Amino acid sequence: MWYIGDAKPMTEYDRELLRRYQFMYSVQTEPHATRRSAILEKYPEIKTLMRPEPATKWIVLATVVLQMYMAVAIRHWAWPEYIAITYILGATANHSLFLAIHELSHNLAFHSFTANKLLAIFANLPIGIAYCTTFKRYHIEHHRCLGEEDIDTDVPTIFEGWLITRSSLCYLDHCIRKTVYLFVHVFIYALRPMFVKPGLVVRDKWFWLNWTMQIAFDLVMAVLWGPGVLSYFLLSTFFAASIHPTAGHFIAEHYVVNDRVETYSYYGPLNYLAYNVGYHNEHHDFPNIPWTGLPRVREIAPEFYTNLPRCESWPGAILRFIIDDSLSPFSRVRRATMGQSTCTRDSRKDM
Repeated sequence: MWYIGDAKPMTEYDRELLRRYQFMYSVQTEPHATRRSAILEKYPEIKTLMRPEPATKWIVLATVVLQMYMAVAIRHWAWPEYIAITYILGATANHSLFLAIHELSHNLAFHSFTANKLLAIFANLPIGIAYCTTFKRYHIEHHRCLGEEDIDTDVPTIFEGWLITRSSLCYLDHCIRKTVYLFVHVFIYALRPMFVKPGLVVRDKWFWLNWTMQIAFDLVMAVLWGPGVLSYFLLSTFFAASIHPTAGHFIAEHYVVNDRVETYSYYGPLNYLAYNVGYHNEHHDFPNIPWTGLPRVREIAPEFYTNLPRCESWPGAILRFIIDDSLSPFSRVRRATMGQSTCTRDSRKDM
C-alpha cells in the first residue's frame, strides 16, 4: 500500500513497481468539494451556470435519428466497409449517446427529473441494451464517494489488477493483456458494478420502462428491416467503449500518471463529440453545470485549473496505458470507505 503524494524517499524503480502492483490510497477526502467551495466563495456568479441546457435534447434527437438511418442504410454492405463505417461513425455516435446519458444522469437537459429520465431512455435506444437507469445510480455514487472502496464502482477491482498485471509474465505479456482489457472494456464496465455493489440496482418502474422500450425498439427495427440492423447498434456500442479515440476519456479521467492528482481534464477537439466530458475536473467540481457551461467555469476561475496536470490526447492516453509498464488497473486512487450509508442515502436523492 502507498499513498498519493507520499513524500517518503523512494527510487523511481521502487515507485514504478508500486504504481504497477498496488492501488494508491488517499487519506484525504475527495478534492472536488473543497475546490468547489473555494471557487464559489471567490466567484459566486458561477451559480448562474447551474441550469439545464435545452440544446441537449436536439443533439440527442439528431444522433438517434442518424443511428437509425445508418443501421438501415448499410445493412447490406460488404463486411470491410460495414465494419469501417460502424467504427468511424457508429461508434462515435453511440459514444456521444453514452455521454448524453451521462448528462441526463445529472438532470442537465430539463428541470423535470421525469423529462430527463425519458430522454435518457430515448438516447439509450441505438445502444441496443438498456442501461441508462442503472448507470445513473452507480454514477451518482462515483461523484459523491470518489474512490471509496466498495462504493465507487468506477475503480477497477483487485481481481482485474491481478489478472491484467500481477499475473503477467513479462512486459510484452502485460501490454497484450492491457490491450485486450481495453478492447473488452464495455463488458467490464457493465459487469463490475454487479459484482461490487449489486444491491444498488432497484427494479422500479424506470428500470422496467427502460428495458421495455429497449426490447420493443430492437424488435420493431428487426421486424421492419431485418436482424442485421441490430448488429450495427451492438457493434457501434462495442467499438464505442473499446479502443476508440473518444473512449480515451475512460483512461484520461482518473488514471493517475503523475502521483499528484486523481482527476484530469482534457481540453482538445474531441470534446465537441463528447459533451465536453474532457472538462472533467470542472465537471466533478460542478456536476450540476451542463456541458455548455464547463468551459466557462475554467474561464471564470482559471487560477484553479491552469496549473493542474491535464491529458493532452485521448488516443495518446490509450497508447500510454498500453505501453507504459507502470500503468495498470491499479493506477487509481482509493480511499477507505467513510460513511457508506451517508453516501448511499445522499446519492439516492438524485435518483
